[in-house]
Amino acid sequence: MDLGFLLHSLIPSWNSVVLLVGFFTYLAIAGSIVPAKLVPGVLLPDATRLHYRCNGLVSLLLLVALLGISAKIGFISPTAIADRGLELLSTTFIFSFLVSLILYFAGYKSKSKGSSLKPHISGNLIDDWWFGIQLNPHFMGIDLKFFFVRAGMMGWLLINLSVIAKSIEAGTLDTSMILYQIFCALYILDYFVHEEYMTSTWDIIAERLGFMLVFGDLVWIPFTFSIQGWWLLKNKVELTTAAIVANCFVFLIGYKVFRGANKQKHDFKKNPKAPIWGKPPKVIGGKLLASGYWGVARHCNYLGDLMLALSFSLPCGISSPVPYFYPIYLLILLIWRERRDEARCAEKYKEIWAQYRKLVPWRILPYVY
Repeated sequence: MDLGFLLHSLIPSWNSVVLLVGFFTYLAIAGSIVPAKLVPGVLLPDATRLHYRCNGLVSLLLLVALLGISAKIGFISPTAIADRGLELLSTTFIFSFLVSLILYFAGYKSKSKGSSLKPHISGNLIDDWWFGIQLNPHFMGIDLKFFFVRAGMMGWLLINLSVIAKSIEAGTLDTSMILYQIFCALYILDYFVHEEYMTSTWDIIAERLGFMLVFGDLVWIPFTFSIQGWWLLKNKVELTTAAIVANCFVFLIGYKVFRGANKQKHDFKKNPKAPIWGKPPKVIGGKLLASGYWGVARHCNYLGDLMLALSFSLPCGISSPVPYFYPIYLLILLIWRERRDEARCAEKYKEIWAQYRKLVPWRILPYVY
């Protein structure tokens, strides 16, 4: 692929704009009218809490069904996304940039005193634009932070489905592509089955909504997490039975650690006395969970996430570093985030955090880090 062709492919088109607008419009409508479980968020500093309509799984399955029917009757091509991957990437990037600017100016002008919309202005324009000014901005009743992360996860699956349709069309579908697609689909579907757990994650409860999160949700998640699928479209990989079994093992262990740790934290926040692994939970200072996975490492959920990311890349073999971009990036990101979490927790919990660190000395991987 020459540079001229690459640059031309990145130019947004009206088709890509229509696809993106149609996707967001569907999500906004489905999120509002599809039956949902109303989940209360964590208690905010001003003693209020937001409530989230968790209907992502039904919305996603309905969307896939509608797209499948549309493809069957010839209304839309199943390879529409794969055919316009680069222009959709640039269109989404421009959209993310514009949205983050609007969020900056709207937040800057806000006079709200509530925790969700109170502006946090550092005076550094770049810093405020990057990290955001408001915690949970809304638009027409839609919680934008929750909306964008849902869009990113669904977008990842839609890209993968279009890529596998392209692979079938080209006659290149093989075990590697199938394995990658199965792992990603299971991960994404599981995310929406447990969507309510997202309401207690650090991104939702602590990170303000700026370019970092908007770009991360709408561009980074769908377009970089799917790199392996794009790579497998052009590269054939022969996997041995042992490699397939090992890959499945990495995925299953990663899933167990990732989902188990997040579930324990979520359940603890709802009921601090709920048993963990059949025993009463050990709690430091009445606030910090030190049982189950959280008694093994202070950020053990990151370990599960890293193993899952690795399982998405292993079907691509080891002939190229390109498919391993996601797990390598995630390793750097999670170490950076873990350091930020540690600093914030040390400031928030003070001596309680010091006690927790003494009891649980390992950050992510026991006996290593």
